[in-house]
Amino acid sequence: MIPTGDDVAGLIARSAPAIRRRDAETLTALMQEVTGRAPATWGTIIGFGQVHYRYPTGTEGDTGLLAFAPRKTATTIYLLDGVDAHAEALAHLGPHTSGAGCLYIKDLEQIDLDVLRGILTRSLAWAESGGGDGMQLTVVS
Repeated sequence: MIPTGDDVAGLIARSAPAIRRRDAETLTALMQEVTGRAPATWGTIIGFGQVHYRYPTGTEGDTGLLAFAPRKTATTIYLLDGVDAHAEALAHLGPHTSGAGCLYIKDLEQIDLDVLRGILTRSLAWAESGGGDGMQLTVVS
C-alpha cells in the first residue's frame, strides 16, 4: 500500500456510525501524540509514518508504523508486532476482540486509554527497532 493523499478529516467525517467518527478523532490525536507523525490516508486506513516490511517468504510492502481504520462494525487498530506481543496489557484494556495483527474496538470510551497508549508505544518501538520474528522493517518516514 501507499499513502493515497486523501483528506484525513474527510475520511473521518464519512465514517459511520457516529461512534466511529468520535473514536477516529480520539485515535488520530493519540497516534499522532505517540508517533510524533501526522496522519495520512492509505485508502480507508489512517496511518502514521511509513515502514517497509519484508517477510522471510519474500513478501514485502509498505504500511503505516501505526494505523487504524474506522470500520462500520468496529474500529480496527493494526499492530505490526501482532496482538500476542501485548497479551498482558490486553487483559486490562477493556472490551475488544482481536485477530493476529488487529485489535477490534467497538467503543473507545469503554477502553482504558492509558493501556492502549502503552500498547501503541511498545508496538511503535518494536517497529522502529527493525521488527523481529522473521519480519524485517525499515522506517521510511
